[in-house]
Amino acid sequence: MISTSVFGTQLKKLGFQFYSGVPCSYLKHLINYAINECEYVAAANEGEAVAIAAGASIAGNKAVVLMQNSGLANAVSPLTSLIHPFKIPVLGFVSFRGEPGCPDEPQHELMGEITPALLNTMKIKWEYLSFDFAEVKKQLQRANQAVENNESYFFIVKKGTFEPVKLLEKSMKNVTPKMKSEQITTDELPSRYEALQVVNSLKDNDTIQLAATGKTGRELYEIEDARNNFYMVGSMGCVSSIGLGLALSRNEKNIITIDGDGALLMRMGNLATNGYYCPANLLHILLDNQTHDSTGGQHTVSHNINFVDIASSCGYQNSIHVHNLYELETYIKQWKSDKKLTFLYLKIAKGSKKNLGRPEMKPYEVRERLQVFLDDY
Repeated sequence: MISTSVFGTQLKKLGFQFYSGVPCSYLKHLINYAINECEYVAAANEGEAVAIAAGASIAGNKAVVLMQNSGLANAVSPLTSLIHPFKIPVLGFVSFRGEPGCPDEPQHELMGEITPALLNTMKIKWEYLSFDFAEVKKQLQRANQAVENNESYFFIVKKGTFEPVKLLEKSMKNVTPKMKSEQITTDELPSRYEALQVVNSLKDNDTIQLAATGKTGRELYEIEDARNNFYMVGSMGCVSSIGLGLALSRNEKNIITIDGDGALLMRMGNLATNGYYCPANLLHILLDNQTHDSTGGQHTVSHNINFVDIASSCGYQNSIHVHNLYELETYIKQWKSDKKLTFLYLKIAKGSKKNLGRPEMKPYEVRERLQVFLDDY
């Protein structure tokens, strides 16, 4: 075994103090250390943890993600369509459940066989974490060098690697919603483009705008390609998790995440995580047209969902049904003047702008430009 506290201190010396993850018995002592000694965001699933770490990384933190290898499959989408194209570096620790030759539960058998190959397939640099601390220090130096070169680096962790760390007792937060506003009049159903025009018109140098993958990012790009915009590609459902990592890391900035109903339905556990950590500088806007607009207009099931109720019950301090563009502008201004974690729900018309283009910048160039903006302001 290696000393978990000494290992964690070594990571601190290299600048790694922001963690997000999902528990695993093989990693529990490292997770306990992170909760006790660092900033740790407990994610609802592994893909969400990767997205939260990505947001923290964009904000300038060296971010660590922790997961069981069974959950590595859950993280494939953000690892391949967020981390890879945007060249966002995260340091990962994934447990080796189902290691060949070591008895384990049957559900881990296949993943144990394919974990190294899966990391190779995703073009993620990795190695087995050593039990010898002298070698571990060299491994962490290699990992740190990769992260500083905007490359992610993972360690596969075998059973019994870390010495025990007792989890310190901490009180759990109870977040009480301040305001919930249900539908009280007819929805006017503006277009997505019109809604984005309103959102964009209110931004300033303290505002970062994150647009969900598909037509949302493409339409925002056509309205105005700005340095403080981030256009998602892939990693569907992760936009508010990236926003959470950014908001927790840069509390002096206003972080606006613009989501779609199909995307939010994919990862609704994000709402519970956002609500618990409750950053006041995060505004989550849902534009709901009840369709997967980017893939042919197939119906979602959002017509059966009360997103306002769900966000409120998850801890969003303000959760508001917005009926028209005037109310959208009013509530965004209200949030900026009296910031609380806020969810704004607006029903929009189906369809999108005709002859819609795509961002001409490569995803990693969008990320680099945003980081320069954050450094400048």
